[in-house]
Amino acid sequence: MTEFNDCWKKIGVEGDRSCPELETHIHCRNCPVYSAAGRGLLEREAPEGYLEEWTNLLAQSQQISTLSDRKKSAIQKTTRSLSVTIFRLGNEWMALPAKLFKEITPPTPIHTLPHRSNDLFLGLANVRGEILMCVSLFILLGIDRATQAQSKMSPVVYERMVVVEVEGYSWAFAVDEIYGVHRVREEDLRPPPVALSKSEENYTISTINWQDQKVNYLDSELLFYTLQRRVL
Repeated sequence: MTEFNDCWKKIGVEGDRSCPELETHIHCRNCPVYSAAGRGLLEREAPEGYLEEWTNLLAQSQQISTLSDRKKSAIQKTTRSLSVTIFRLGNEWMALPAKLFKEITPPTPIHTLPHRSNDLFLGLANVRGEILMCVSLFILLGIDRATQAQSKMSPVVYERMVVVEVEGYSWAFAVDEIYGVHRVREEDLRPPPVALSKSEENYTISTINWQDQKVNYLDSELLFYTLQRRVL
């Protein structure tokens, strides 16, 4: 192997600066000897075992990276969660995906439509200048309305008008109380009771334990598909 000349470390700018070529080139990097040494480093053969050593190091790094990615994926799977909005209808707590909710307002007057309004489709409501179809989830889900004692409690806590948007359609419906957004891990979702799951009109796909209450997590696709079919 050709002997490596690193004169810049001895008599050059990194040494005692006794090299006579410094007067001409000012700095070692401008000297042809320095350039030739650089080319020599790039062109010389790798030492014995060098390539094998780096191949092993890169393989180990790849294995570590793969294991790290697997661990991250496993953590993400075990901690996957969803955001739901929890609300109350009568004595029942319900939940729907939070992404569906557009607005929550105080109770709004509902204008009935001749020959169209019924127990399920209540009519139209003006919510901040937008005319929306107003429906009754009480009727659709077969839930009794709140008792008179509950309805007389503070309106700050109780009845609200909720606006949701599903597949381009906006719907408004009244709720007796709304808690807000809650995050729940997917592994914490529980199957509904057997008697409920066998019902033909069942919209509950799982239950959530929340503040010592059982919350019915509703099948939003089935729920709003039924509304479209029965109202539109």
